[in-house]
Amino acid sequence: MTVERRLARSGFTLTREYAAPIGRVWDAFADEQQKLAWWGAGDDIEPGEWAFDFRVGGRDVSEGIFHHGWVSRYEATYTDIVEHNRIVTSYDMWIDGIHMSTSVASLEFDPIDEGTRFTHAEHGVFFDRFWDGGTGREEGTRGLLDALGTYLA
Repeated sequence: MTVERRLARSGFTLTREYAAPIGRVWDAFADEQQKLAWWGAGDDIEPGEWAFDFRVGGRDVSEGIFHHGWVSRYEATYTDIVEHNRIVTSYDMWIDGIHMSTSVASLEFDPIDEGTRFTHAEHGVFFDRFWDGGTGREEGTRGLLDALGTYLA
């Protein structure tokens, strides 16, 4: 079987306002137990490998088996962290062991009167059979931000 070699690029920005102080929203990312409480919450997934190393140069891993059978793997490296201000990561995704994409994501935390404005901006490159441009990536990120909102409430 021949695999067609091609790339697709995709980017998106999502903004949420959370009725929680910036320190609380920040800690949901920076504290391992808090991140475990919401990351992937609501997904139909059996958790697998997990690693958490929140520091510049640190690496996160989140792997799980979806109940319809396929395995998702996320590996991220923190490239910039400014406390209560921003987190920048580069990360790779695999589906069933096949490299799906490489992305750069910036997470920004801004204080507002009602709590925190959170902005997630991402640019990704999708490989070969995943060249649909990552239509599911934005949807999946929306789900994560919704789970974060539920956790913060």
